[in-house]
Amino acid sequence: MQFVIKAYDGKGKLDKRMEVRPRHLEGIEKIREHVICGGGLLDEEGKMKGSVLIMEYDNREQLDEYLANEPYVVEQVWETIEVERMNVVVR
Repeated sequence: MQFVIKAYDGKGKLDKRMEVRPRHLEGIEKIREHVICGGGLLDEEGKMKGSVLIMEYDNREQLDEYLANEPYVVEQVWETIEVERMNVVVR
């Protein structure tokens, strides 16, 4: 199953995001086989305001387990998270 995750940072969380970012990237490296693509969402000034990930897991429960342990979630950087099923056609 493929999922698109759009996660938006809480207001004023850019400094916290940058502090937590090395742990986030380290965690992503550990689950790289599940990541189709990902990157930062940018505001009008080009500063990060959130993230988007396209991921593949056997089921939603596995994705939820990842999200429960994601440093941006644990450290309360991401305030709003939207998850939708996706059908990736082009990689």
